[in-house]
Amino acid sequence: MIFRIESAASPAAQSLMAALDDDILSRYPGEPTNGIDAADFEASGGVFVVCYVDDVPAACGAIRPFEGSAEIKRMYVVPALRGRGLARAMLAFLESEAARRGYARAILETGRAMTEPLTLYRPEGWREIPVFGQYVGDPKSICFEKPLPRGS
Repeated sequence: MIFRIESAASPAAQSLMAALDDDILSRYPGEPTNGIDAADFEASGGVFVVCYVDDVPAACGAIRPFEGSAEIKRMYVVPALRGRGLARAMLAFLESEAARRGYARAILETGRAMTEPLTLYRPEGWREIPVFGQYVGDPKSICFEKPLPRGS
């Protein structure tokens, strides 16, 4: 597997995010998917990562600055490649990249019906926190944080 930082507007990024949105809509019909606008995302300091397996886009994730923390966004693994550790590897890559960029803390939001992420985050050292930002008041949201190592 190879991780590449690339534009959120790249064909691979757009394809993976569309698949993620379809997955979210299947779990939360009629709800917003909280996607990203590539130009605004990158202008605000966002970083998008695509994981390739055999030169095929297999997973994605992103980091966005949020009130001094690195917010992890748009985590997704294509269904055919799930169960191979790609989500864990993507999360580790994003954490490392955020620490390398000087962030001391990472945060994220996921939906309570998103069972796969919920089984990933806690064992990887993430702890539940009160919902933040646009998710405040949304009973479907659950938020997490993790301190990042300094000087990575």
